[in-house]
Amino acid sequence: MCPGFIEQFPSQNGNKFGNLAVVDGDAQRISQLCWMFFLKIMDDQDQELELTHDNYVSPIPEKFQWRNWAADPEGITGEALLNFVNGELFPALKMVPVSAQPGDRRRVVRDLFEDAYNYMKSGQLIRQVVNKISDVDFNSLTERQHFGEIYEQILNDLQSAGNAGEYYTPRALTAFMVDRIDPTPGETLFDPACGTGGFLTCAIRHMEKNHVRTPDQREKMQAGLRAVEKKPLPHMLCVTNMLLHGIEDPSFVRHDNTLARPLISWGKDERVDIVLTNPPFGGREEDGIENNFPTFRTKETADLFLALIVRLLKDGGRAAVVLPDGSLFGEGIKTRLKEHLLEECNLHTIVRLPNSVFKPYASIGTNLLFFEKGTPTRDIWYWEHRVPEGQKAYSMTKPIRQEHLQDCVDWWGGKARERREEGPQAWRVTLEEVKARGYNLDVKNPHTVADDHGDPEVLLEELMGAETSAARLRDQLKSILAEALAR
Repeated sequence: MCPGFIEQFPSQNGNKFGNLAVVDGDAQRISQLCWMFFLKIMDDQDQELELTHDNYVSPIPEKFQWRNWAADPEGITGEALLNFVNGELFPALKMVPVSAQPGDRRRVVRDLFEDAYNYMKSGQLIRQVVNKISDVDFNSLTERQHFGEIYEQILNDLQSAGNAGEYYTPRALTAFMVDRIDPTPGETLFDPACGTGGFLTCAIRHMEKNHVRTPDQREKMQAGLRAVEKKPLPHMLCVTNMLLHGIEDPSFVRHDNTLARPLISWGKDERVDIVLTNPPFGGREEDGIENNFPTFRTKETADLFLALIVRLLKDGGRAAVVLPDGSLFGEGIKTRLKEHLLEECNLHTIVRLPNSVFKPYASIGTNLLFFEKGTPTRDIWYWEHRVPEGQKAYSMTKPIRQEHLQDCVDWWGGKARERREEGPQAWRVTLEEVKARGYNLDVKNPHTVADDHGDPEVLLEELMGAETSAARLRDQLKSILAEALAR
C-alpha cells in the first residue's frame, strides 16, 4: 500500500473537499476512491428519493448504507472497519439480488461491485478518507458541481496512470464533438466503448444547456442514453460519473464487450440516432472476436468498432469518432472498410489533430471523423488543427482547450455546413480523388509548404564532420583523464 493516500489537493473554487487527492494518479487508488464516492452519492440520492417517492426502498441493504456505517466521523475505525469492509460490505454488495425489471437500481450496485476490491490495509486510513467524502452533500447543486471538478481532475489523472490513459479523452475534444453533433432529448445516443463516460457527460451538459426545459425533456434525454465498457475500472468510474450528473438509473452503462456479438445480430430495433466514441486503437482483440465480422475479418479494435458503428446507425443517424492515422491510410481490410463507410455514409468532415493531443498516454496522429448514414460520400472536407502559436506541442501542463478549436467551429458553417471555404487549414477532396488514391484518406494539407531539410549529400557531409569532431574531443578527454589519474 502506497503511503500518503491522502495528501494536499490544490483547492478548487474554495470547496471543502480540497484536501483529498490520488497519489501519482495511480489507477488502483482511483478505483479505491470510486467505490466510496459511489456509495456516498447513492445514499444522498436515496435520502432524497425517500422524501419524494412513497414506499421507496434503497437498492443497498440497510446495514451497508453509507449513513449507517460511514457517516459518523467518530464511528467504527481501525481493524473493526477494515474487517467490516472486506468481510461484510464487499461480499454483500457483490451478491445483491437483482431482477429483470427495468430501472432496478440493485443491478447498478451489483455490476459495480462485481469487480471492485478494497486495496487499503489500514482501517484508520479508510476512516480518514470516509470522513472527507462524508463532508460532501451530493444533493446540493453547488457542492456537486464543485466535487464534479475534482472528479474530472481525478479522471484526467488517468492519463498518467499507465495503460489506464486509454479511458480518458481530453474534454476539449469530447465537448467539441458533442457540440458539432448537437444531440437532443428523444434521440438515442450510444458510446460503444465509453471509458469513464466523457462523451455521455458532455452530451448531458450540452442537452441541459441547450434543449432541456421541462422534466419530460430530461426524462427523454436520460431514456436515450446507451453505453458499454469492457473493463472494470472505467465502468466503475463511468457509473459514478453518471450518478454525479444526476442520472438516477445508470444501468444503461453495461459492463460488456460490444464487439463480442456477431455484427449481423444487431437488429433494426437496436439502431441509434447518434454514436459518439473514442474506440481503443493500437490494440488487438482476443482470438475469435474477428469471426463476428466476417466481411471485415481483423483483430484491429478500431477497425471493428468502425464497422459496428456503420451498422448501428439509423438512416439519417450521425456519428463523431476518434480514429488514428493508421485507419486512414491502411490497406487490405482497412481499404474495404473505408469503401464501405463511403458507400453507406456521408463522411463530410475529417479534423486532423497533432500528435501531442493525447500525450502522455499516446503520441500518434489522430483524427475526428464526422459522418451521417443514408447517403454516400461525394466530397470530404478536411480541417487541420494546429497547436496555438508560441507553443510547440500540447502537454499535461498545456493541454488542448476548447477555445483552441473555435476557429474550426467558426469555419464549420453551422448545422447545414454552408459556405465552407478552402484556406490555410481547410481543403476539400472529391470521392473520385479518394478512389484514385486507393481509398487512402490520409490527405495532407495542400496549402502547407513541405519543410526544406536541405540537400542529403550536404547533410551527410556535415554529419560525418560532426562525428569526427566528437571523436577528437572524446580522445582529448581520455588523455586528460589518464594524465589526472597517473599523478
